[in-house]
Amino acid sequence: MSKWFQARAGIHHWLLTEDEHSIHSPFFFDFYQSVVRQPPEGIAELEDLRSKLLENDQEISIVDFGSGWMQKAAGRQPIRAVARYSLMPPPYCALLGRLVNHLEATRVVELGTSLGITSLYLGWNPSCNVYTLEGNPDLVNIALTHAEGFERDNVTIIEGNIDVTLPDLLQDPAKIDLAVMDANHRFEPTVRYFEMLARRMSDQGILVVDDIHRDSEMENAWRFIRAHQLVYGTVDLFRCGLVFFDHPLNRQHFVWSLPFH
Repeated sequence: MSKWFQARAGIHHWLLTEDEHSIHSPFFFDFYQSVVRQPPEGIAELEDLRSKLLENDQEISIVDFGSGWMQKAAGRQPIRAVARYSLMPPPYCALLGRLVNHLEATRVVELGTSLGITSLYLGWNPSCNVYTLEGNPDLVNIALTHAEGFERDNVTIIEGNIDVTLPDLLQDPAKIDLAVMDANHRFEPTVRYFEMLARRMSDQGILVVDDIHRDSEMENAWRFIRAHQLVYGTVDLFRCGLVFFDHPLNRQHFVWSLPFH
């Protein structure tokens, strides 16, 4: 991940960022006000857990099937390093929690469990069933411990290569209300996973693609997704992108900022 690429992408995003005065769609205006621009209040118990993970020196084995920090760090790494480089930041985790409540989601699929913080945010509402996929055995064990510790019986962690486990999971024809893609950060698998999930999304469902500006491959994947025939709206929040599939919407694409304070 090039710091120069990230800096340039950040400036470009800032220049394109819109506010509520540029949103003429009633649907997206309401979504902007009621979901995106709400205070980024995290779940205190989970942020306490994040703080402990950021100080944990215990080493674990790193096996990564995608690109990014964990692939480069293959071998053994302290948990604090995994927490620092792989966990979604608190404001974005809080956004995912708001999305679950806004959609009244009952079925969520997450690609890339990592240490399980995001999975717990998604599953904090007990009426939401979360299926989270992870290929790293040590990360699976840690995430399972956290899910059990917080008594989240609605969070199911599926271990194995996502190339295998995702098709198996999608044999279930039930619609998905919310999907989060934070696994293999390369163009081909990102597009492939997206197309698999897109055909299982509910009409009002939202798919979240993480790290859309991390490098040129992910930016190209984001462009592909925006132009996809099943997509009727997108929101670029810089760190991640939100994808909408509700066909009565006029096709619209927005660039917004997420509040951090």
